[in-house]
Amino acid sequence: MDRRTAISRVAMILGSTIIGADLFISGCTNEHPAQVQALLTDAQVSYLNEVGETILPKTAASDGAKAANVGAFMKIMVRDCYSPEDRQIFFDGLDALEQRCKKTLGKGFLSSSLEERQKLLITLDAEVKDGKKRNDLLQQKEAERQKSSQAGGKPNYLKKTPPTPYFAMIKQLTLLGYFTSEIGYKSIGYVSVPGRYDGNVTKS
Repeated sequence: MDRRTAISRVAMILGSTIIGADLFISGCTNEHPAQVQALLTDAQVSYLNEVGETILPKTAASDGAKAANVGAFMKIMVRDCYSPEDRQIFFDGLDALEQRCKKTLGKGFLSSSLEERQKLLITLDAEVKDGKKRNDLLQQKEAERQKSSQAGGKPNYLKKTPPTPYFAMIKQLTLLGYFTSEIGYKSIGYVSVPGRYDGNVTKS
Protein backbone atom coordinates (compact mmCIF):
# COMPACT_ATOMS: atom_id res chain seq x y z
CA MET A 1 0.00 0.00 0.00
CA ASP A 2 1.46 3.39 -0.95
CA ARG A 3 1.88 6.11 1.65
CA ARG A 4 -0.96 8.34 0.48
CA THR A 5 -3.43 5.44 0.48
CA ALA A 6 -2.25 4.36 3.93
CA ILE A 7 -2.73 7.89 5.30
CA SER A 8 -6.25 8.03 3.86
CA ARG A 9 -7.14 4.62 5.26
CA VAL A 10 -5.88 5.36 8.76
CA ALA A 11 -7.54 8.78 8.78
CA MET A 12 -10.81 7.11 7.81
CA ILE A 13 -10.45 4.51 10.57
CA LEU A 14 -9.67 7.08 13.24
CA GLY A 15 -11.82 9.92 11.96
CA SER A 16 -8.98 12.40 12.39
CA THR A 17 -6.02 13.92 10.58
CA ILE A 18 -2.65 12.20 10.90
CA ILE A 19 0.26 14.07 12.46
CA GLY A 20 3.19 14.45 10.07
CA ALA A 21 1.10 13.17 7.14
CA ASP A 22 2.45 15.63 4.58
CA LEU A 23 6.07 14.91 5.45
CA PHE A 24 5.39 11.18 5.51
CA ILE A 25 3.93 11.27 2.00
CA SER A 26 6.90 13.28 0.71
CA GLY A 27 9.41 10.94 2.35
CA CYS A 28 9.90 12.43 5.83
CA THR A 29 12.65 14.83 4.80
CA ASN A 30 12.10 17.14 7.76
CA GLU A 31 15.40 18.60 8.90
CA HIS A 32 16.32 17.89 12.50
CA PRO A 33 19.35 18.52 14.70
CA ALA A 34 21.88 15.80 15.41
CA GLN A 35 20.61 15.31 18.96
CA VAL A 36 17.33 13.82 17.72
CA GLN A 37 18.95 11.24 15.46
CA ALA A 38 18.24 8.42 17.91
CA LEU A 39 15.32 9.60 19.99
CA LEU A 40 13.89 6.18 20.79
CA THR A 41 16.03 3.53 22.45
CA ASP A 42 15.81 -0.15 21.53
CA ALA A 43 13.96 -0.76 24.79
CA GLN A 44 11.41 1.91 23.91
CA VAL A 45 10.96 0.45 20.43
CA SER A 46 10.25 -2.94 22.00
CA TYR A 47 7.85 -1.30 24.45
CA LEU A 48 5.94 0.36 21.61
CA ASN A 49 5.79 -2.95 19.77
CA GLU A 50 3.97 -4.39 22.79
CA VAL A 51 1.58 -1.43 22.90
CA GLY A 52 1.00 -1.78 19.18
CA GLU A 53 0.36 -5.50 19.51
CA THR A 54 -2.36 -4.73 22.06
CA ILE A 55 -4.02 -2.45 19.53
CA LEU A 56 -3.48 -4.80 16.57
CA PRO A 57 -2.88 -8.32 17.92
CA LYS A 58 -1.96 -11.41 15.98
CA THR A 59 -4.87 -13.59 14.91
CA ALA A 60 -5.25 -16.92 13.14
CA ALA A 61 -5.63 -14.99 9.89
CA SER A 62 -2.78 -12.50 10.11
CA ASP A 63 0.22 -11.32 12.10
CA GLY A 64 -0.08 -8.35 14.41
CA ALA A 65 1.66 -5.03 14.91
CA LYS A 66 4.61 -6.55 16.75
CA ALA A 67 5.54 -8.73 13.78
CA ALA A 68 5.35 -5.62 11.60
CA ASN A 69 7.79 -3.90 13.99
CA VAL A 70 5.64 -0.80 14.33
CA GLY A 71 7.92 0.43 17.12
CA ALA A 72 10.76 0.91 14.65
CA PHE A 73 8.36 2.72 12.33
CA MET A 74 7.37 5.05 15.18
CA LYS A 75 11.03 5.82 15.81
CA ILE A 76 11.47 7.04 12.25
CA MET A 77 8.18 8.94 12.14
CA VAL A 78 8.71 10.76 15.43
CA ARG A 79 12.28 11.64 14.48
CA ASP A 80 11.72 12.70 10.89
CA CYS A 81 8.09 13.78 10.56
CA TYR A 82 7.08 15.21 13.96
CA SER A 83 7.57 18.79 15.07
CA PRO A 84 9.65 19.38 18.23
CA GLU A 85 6.42 20.08 20.13
CA ASP A 86 4.79 16.85 19.00
CA ARG A 87 7.96 14.89 19.74
CA GLN A 88 7.88 16.17 23.31
CA ILE A 89 4.24 15.16 23.73
CA PHE A 90 5.03 11.70 22.40
CA PHE A 91 8.00 11.14 24.71
CA ASP A 92 6.24 12.53 27.75
CA GLY A 93 3.38 10.23 26.79
CA LEU A 94 5.54 7.12 27.07
CA ASP A 95 6.22 7.99 30.70
CA ALA A 96 2.58 8.94 31.25
CA LEU A 97 1.39 5.60 29.86
CA GLU A 98 3.69 3.64 32.14
CA GLN A 99 2.74 5.70 35.19
CA ARG A 100 -0.96 5.36 34.38
CA CYS A 101 -0.53 1.60 34.11
CA LYS A 102 1.25 1.39 37.46
CA LYS A 103 -1.38 3.58 39.12
CA THR A 104 -4.28 1.62 37.64
CA LEU A 105 -2.92 -1.93 37.73
CA GLY A 106 -0.16 -1.71 40.30
CA LYS A 107 2.44 -2.85 37.77
CA GLY A 108 4.08 -1.78 34.54
CA PHE A 109 2.67 -2.30 31.07
CA LEU A 110 5.07 -5.10 30.16
CA SER A 111 4.20 -6.97 33.36
CA SER A 112 0.46 -6.75 32.66
CA SER A 113 -1.65 -9.40 30.96
CA LEU A 114 -3.14 -8.88 27.51
CA GLU A 115 -6.59 -8.38 29.02
CA GLU A 116 -5.25 -5.79 31.47
CA ARG A 117 -3.43 -3.98 28.68
CA GLN A 118 -6.54 -3.91 26.52
CA LYS A 119 -8.71 -2.52 29.32
CA LEU A 120 -6.18 0.24 29.96
CA LEU A 121 -5.92 1.21 26.29
CA ILE A 122 -9.71 1.15 25.91
CA THR A 123 -9.92 3.64 28.78
CA LEU A 124 -7.24 5.88 27.25
CA ASP A 125 -8.93 5.73 23.87
CA ALA A 126 -12.28 6.71 25.40
CA GLU A 127 -10.62 9.68 27.10
CA VAL A 128 -9.15 10.81 23.79
CA LYS A 129 -12.56 10.61 22.11
CA ASP A 130 -14.27 12.47 24.97
CA GLY A 131 -11.64 15.19 24.80
CA LYS A 132 -12.12 15.53 21.05
CA LYS A 133 -15.87 15.86 21.49
CA ARG A 134 -15.42 18.60 24.09
CA ASN A 135 -12.95 20.47 21.90
CA ASP A 136 -15.19 20.17 18.83
CA LEU A 137 -18.08 21.60 20.86
CA LEU A 138 -15.94 24.51 22.07
CA GLN A 139 -14.77 25.20 18.53
CA GLN A 140 -18.36 25.18 17.31
CA LYS A 141 -19.47 27.58 20.04
CA GLU A 142 -16.54 29.88 19.34
CA ALA A 143 -17.35 29.90 15.62
CA GLU A 144 -20.94 30.82 16.42
CA ARG A 145 -19.77 33.55 18.81
CA GLN A 146 -17.44 34.96 16.19
CA LYS A 147 -20.19 34.99 13.61
CA SER A 148 -22.67 36.74 15.90
CA SER A 149 -20.16 39.35 17.10
CA GLN A 150 -18.11 39.81 13.95
CA ALA A 151 -18.88 43.52 13.73
CA GLY A 152 -17.65 44.03 17.28
CA GLY A 153 -14.15 42.84 16.50
CA LYS A 154 -13.94 40.55 19.52
CA PRO A 155 -10.91 38.26 19.65
CA ASN A 156 -11.05 34.56 18.92
CA TYR A 157 -10.44 32.85 22.25
CA LEU A 158 -9.76 29.48 20.62
CA LYS A 159 -7.17 30.39 18.02
CA LYS A 160 -4.80 27.64 19.10
CA THR A 161 -5.91 24.06 18.51
CA PRO A 162 -5.20 21.81 21.51
CA PRO A 163 -2.29 19.41 20.97
CA THR A 164 -2.98 15.83 19.97
CA PRO A 165 -3.01 13.49 23.01
CA TYR A 166 -0.11 11.07 23.23
CA PHE A 167 -2.28 7.97 22.99
CA ALA A 168 -3.85 9.27 19.79
CA MET A 169 -0.32 9.60 18.39
CA ILE A 170 0.58 6.04 19.37
CA LYS A 171 -2.61 4.67 17.86
CA GLN A 172 -2.13 6.63 14.64
CA LEU A 173 1.44 5.41 14.25
CA THR A 174 0.52 1.81 15.07
CA LEU A 175 -2.07 1.68 12.30
CA LEU A 176 0.04 3.63 9.82
CA GLY A 177 3.11 1.51 10.49
CA TYR A 178 1.10 -1.67 10.14
CA PHE A 179 -0.66 -0.76 6.91
CA THR A 180 2.57 0.37 5.24
CA SER A 181 4.43 -2.83 6.19
CA GLU A 182 4.62 -5.98 4.08
CA ILE A 183 2.79 -7.88 6.81
CA GLY A 184 0.02 -5.31 6.92
CA TYR A 185 -0.28 -5.28 3.15
CA LYS A 186 -0.62 -9.07 3.02
CA SER A 187 -3.29 -9.05 5.71
CA ILE A 188 -5.25 -6.13 4.27
CA GLY A 189 -8.09 -8.42 3.27
CA TYR A 190 -8.46 -9.59 6.86
CA VAL A 191 -8.37 -6.21 8.60
CA SER A 192 -11.75 -4.55 8.83
CA VAL A 193 -12.41 -0.87 9.49
CA PRO A 194 -13.80 -0.84 13.03
CA GLY A 195 -16.78 1.26 13.99
CA ARG A 196 -15.49 1.54 17.52
CA TYR A 197 -12.37 0.74 19.49
CA ASP A 198 -12.51 -2.62 21.29
CA GLY A 199 -8.92 -2.90 22.45
CA ASN A 200 -7.80 -3.90 18.98
CA VAL A 201 -8.76 -3.56 15.37
CA THR A 202 -10.86 -6.63 14.72
CA LYS A 203 -9.41 -8.99 12.16
CA SER A 204 -11.53 -11.92 11.03
